[in-house]
Amino acid sequence: MENQNLNILDEVNKGATMGMDAISYVTEKVKDGDFKQVLDVEYGKYQNISERVNNLYANYSSKEPHETNAMTKMMTWYGIQMKTITDDTTSKLSELLMQGTNMGIIEGRRLLNQNKNIAPDVESILNEFVTMQEDSVETLKKYL
Repeated sequence: MENQNLNILDEVNKGATMGMDAISYVTEKVKDGDFKQVLDVEYGKYQNISERVNNLYANYSSKEPHETNAMTKMMTWYGIQMKTITDDTTSKLSELLMQGTNMGIIEGRRLLNQNKNIAPDVESILNEFVTMQEDSVETLKKYL
């Protein structure tokens, strides 16, 4: 069970760091001040989850939680650059972030459904992460 908890915390942390990376890459292209403020708030939510995972991780391991690797970061950056070459409107940027967030929601729901015997603190942070991402999608929809 301990390994299962570590795996889930790793996945949540990877999702949070990927969310922060994507937001930081997109923010460079944002022209709308309101949208930029929304992204700053969303970035803070991901950062908060990542910090909480790091604190919780110490209960299960002496190691650090896994983050996204350099190749994944580069592919995320490259994908955003390519998809915004001809269209870097707020709508397009919102769409790209929603696509990534939806992938995180799917993975989070899968982890919740397939891991019934996880520690309550791990289940709680996973639930919060999925709910936060679902709320983010609703916020981003306003900018499509």
